Amino acid sequence: MLNQMPISREVMVTSPHYLASAVGSAILQQGGNAYDAAVAVSAALGVVYPHMTGLGGDAFFLIHDGASGDITAYNGSGRSAAGIHADTFKAMGMSTIPQRGVLSAITVPGMVDAWWEVWSRYGKLKWEQLLEPAALYAEKGCPVSRNLRLWLERDEDFIMGHSPLRAVFAPFGTLLQEGDLLLQPDLASSIRLIQAGGRDVFYTGELAEQLTSAIREDGGMLAPADFAAHKGEWVKPITTDYRGYQVHQMPPNSQGFSMLMMLNMLEHIDLSSIARTSPEFYHLMAEVVKKAFRERDRYLTDPEFRDIPLENLLSKVYGNELWNEIQSAPPAVAQPFLSKMMGQDTAYAAVVDNEGNAVSFIQSLYFDFGAAYVPGDTGVIMQNRGSFFSLDPKDANVLEPNKRSFHTLMPGLITRNGKPYMLVGTQGGEGQPQTQLSILTGVLDYGLNIQEAIGLPRWVYGRTWGEEGDTLRVENRYHDDVCDTLARWGHNVEARAPWDGIMGQSQGIVIREDGMISGAADPRGDGMAIGW
Repeated sequence: MLNQMPISREVMVTSPHYLASAVGSAILQQGGNAYDAAVAVSAALGVVYPHMTGLGGDAFFLIHDGASGDITAYNGSGRSAAGIHADTFKAMGMSTIPQRGVLSAITVPGMVDAWWEVWSRYGKLKWEQLLEPAALYAEKGCPVSRNLRLWLERDEDFIMGHSPLRAVFAPFGTLLQEGDLLLQPDLASSIRLIQAGGRDVFYTGELAEQLTSAIREDGGMLAPADFAAHKGEWVKPITTDYRGYQVHQMPPNSQGFSMLMMLNMLEHIDLSSIARTSPEFYHLMAEVVKKAFRERDRYLTDPEFRDIPLENLLSKVYGNELWNEIQSAPPAVAQPFLSKMMGQDTAYAAVVDNEGNAVSFIQSLYFDFGAAYVPGDTGVIMQNRGSFFSLDPKDANVLEPNKRSFHTLMPGLITRNGKPYMLVGTQGGEGQPQTQLSILTGVLDYGLNIQEAIGLPRWVYGRTWGEEGDTLRVENRYHDDVCDTLARWGHNVEARAPWDGIMGQSQGIVIREDGMISGAADPRGDGMAIGW
């Protein structure tokens, strides 16, 4: 079940929805660069993939600039409301922050600001031109995709229980089917406002007033001052070397450092000597993930609120210490660990152009359909990222005013000799570092092309909401004996169907030394790679 892998010489766009990829391709054909195309793709995904992303969410951009050779990144995650803290919810008799509804929408959406900053610094085309495709798809409609239909079925109670969602996704009383026309007129109006007024209309202008007044009327906590104070930031990516390549990730509050820690452990072994679909491979991956997640869960939060010892965590010395921990444990015995529960719904895309620019970017509402809450008639589905804050004062990620949460989003960029080699990312919460690890090692250790690496059977170790313990989920591609062996070794194994959606939807681009560009989209999603 492999998609066709296009190979091109000039440009490449890949995203989890074919229409969004086509938008990026069109922007490049109109004379735009990779930054223009990335913003346009991001905006389009917020319309055609509304269960995964939208104006009410966050976004991260990891960038290689062709003109300067610089590698930089933009953190477009929002902060919590200024007037809330852990005791705010405890006083309401709650032990956790609600996962859905207006009370879960407690962080300012950062994506619109991220678009504006990336475009302002690097874009070539007019702002209005970049948002036009998204506005048109919202106004004139787009077909319901296979993946959207799947999530509509799963979330029917949330959709039918909130009138603004019901009006869009069940306009005739029943849920839209795959191929039905999805019309989002309220969202179109909001996009048109941003198109005409730029980022400020979303944070201090007419749209900000519409959003915050509706949130206030519905008993929410985000205020006009929270929107007005929002500003993302340009940050320096974090990096480690692996097999002669430089692997770049977002710094905290992103979980990207956890994947770099995994690589620092794995460089101590010739991974290609272990059969890729063997129980030994999956066991090793699970143990490596546990070590990295132990440190991630201990430290990760907004670095403005807590010191995170990144220099030590990413040092080769510490990677060797963690590797020795794994080697000192009894062989073929799963070690105990309990990870944090988290959501997993995200959209990753990537663009490279013929000017040497490369943009790896990712965006999310956190859960599917985010907070399942739309303020008024804005058409904007709000994220529930803030529901991941803890109410435990001892937890690094405890809820505090004006704080960014532990963030799962982590676009990846791999360079060789200072030039982009691979752009990679995926949907999937705690699966993001694991799936990036699967793809990266598939290419660098097992010699696969990017489409083959994306198509490999995957694993996801971790815990989703409502589960008491961690589970090692493995795509069962006709190797029941592998799962049986892992269970005997003490893993709580769950065999999943081939090409299971829980493994996430990943995309990737590889640029060879001769300049040829390969693009890939995940057959588990609705994506497409387009290049020429």
